[in-house]
Amino acid sequence: MTRRHDIDWIRVIAIGLLLIYHTAIGFQPWGLFIGFITNNEFLQSLWTPMTMINIWRIPILFYVSGMGLFLAIQNRNWKQVLAERFKRIGIPFFFGSIVIVPIHLLLMQNYYGNELSYKPSMGHLWFLGNILVYVILLSPIFIFFKNKSTSGIVIFLKKLFSSPLGLLILMILFIVEALVLKPPIYEMYAYTIHGFFLGLVAFLSGYLFMLCGEPIWDMIAKWRWLFFLIAAALFIARSSEPMKQLNYYLLVIESNNWILSLFAFAYKYLNKSSKQLSYLKQAVYPVYIIHMIFLYLASTILFPLNLAVELKYVLLLFLTILGSFSFYEFIVIRFNLTKYLFGITVNKNH
Repeated sequence: MTRRHDIDWIRVIAIGLLLIYHTAIGFQPWGLFIGFITNNEFLQSLWTPMTMINIWRIPILFYVSGMGLFLAIQNRNWKQVLAERFKRIGIPFFFGSIVIVPIHLLLMQNYYGNELSYKPSMGHLWFLGNILVYVILLSPIFIFFKNKSTSGIVIFLKKLFSSPLGLLILMILFIVEALVLKPPIYEMYAYTIHGFFLGLVAFLSGYLFMLCGEPIWDMIAKWRWLFFLIAAALFIARSSEPMKQLNYYLLVIESNNWILSLFAFAYKYLNKSSKQLSYLKQAVYPVYIIHMIFLYLASTILFPLNLAVELKYVLLLFLTILGSFSFYEFIVIRFNLTKYLFGITVNKNH
């Protein structure tokens, strides 16, 4: 199967937005309530762009993860798929929960003068835990579809989901999930039943996108500006009344139209290789795993300083990115053990 460079770019962009978002949480009045070190002076101007990306930044990662599983099963049987995904996702998840997350929790305890204690936790790696469950649940079904690629049901699914009706069905699935579970805050994905089942639907949707192949991608590329305009219009509408309780279906429609527009523009303009992509597509996963340590380290250094709050934010983002990529460059890729622990395939010939 031809390498889809646009999907690699989407993963890079999504994790990049995650770093920017996590950095911004330290400047929000509610940051401490979800376990972030927060600055004494807040930066409310960040909230508008945060609300724009918040309803799709996590779902799009689940979409991309479903696409990744589709690609992983093409040349593997079910045992090989589970072994490969466990090395790629399970090892970093368990290592991170036991070693990485407790370090940044200790940094937070120290900053606020709390008693220091070691506490294993999924932390920001909850996302990997969800994916691991999805892989175990769905791999047998996906392998079955791969082995029955010329069967009537697979042909029917490809035809159905390559049409606007297929996109509508996927949208309805997201709406049903929200209406059934009624999350008090739609954007609360971590450690919630809502986040688990929304992720499951997005993961399945990502698989279906890859199963359908070029027809569905050509279709969304054709309608890319429509998706963008619908998402932008809905965002402007909810931003004009920030205190209004929105219907779940409006949030679902906006979220998925942002995602469809990004997929479509990336498919049309980013499906090409480059030296930058070759580096970033491998680096962003370890950077995602490690970034919270450098975010909290930088927060403990910067937040007590008497600096303009805007400058603090820029410096915090810069130091988080610098620290994370430096750790990747000088530690992670230098040793086979660290490659293994951070989910990078080890070349046995070296």
